[in-house]
Amino acid sequence: MSVERAEEAESAEAAEAVATAALHYYSVAPGMRLNVRSGPGTGYNIVRVLPEGAKVPIYCQSPGTRVSGYYGTTNIWDNIDNGEYVSDAYVNTGADGYIAPRCG
Repeated sequence: MSVERAEEAESAEAAEAVATAALHYYSVAPGMRLNVRSGPGTGYNIVRVLPEGAKVPIYCQSPGTRVSGYYGTTNIWDNIDNGEYVSDAYVNTGADGYIAPRCG
């Protein structure tokens, strides 16, 4: 491997480590089993269900179906993995608005 490629690989690994270290996990509302959907709304398929006590990362957020939940009423949906969204009304982010970039 050339020195230039080794430096590029090292730089990419460092950037990934920083991104992973900076990732914050948020608690799902207590006592809730939360539906994870394939898109930002209740019209999307349920892809899995989070167990009680789950914590989730938020990579980005999108507007979608308005939902009333444990933490109020909102149309914000949190992207927790590739193709996986949960309503922000059930995630304790400590804020009423967006806390992550909008999904692109």
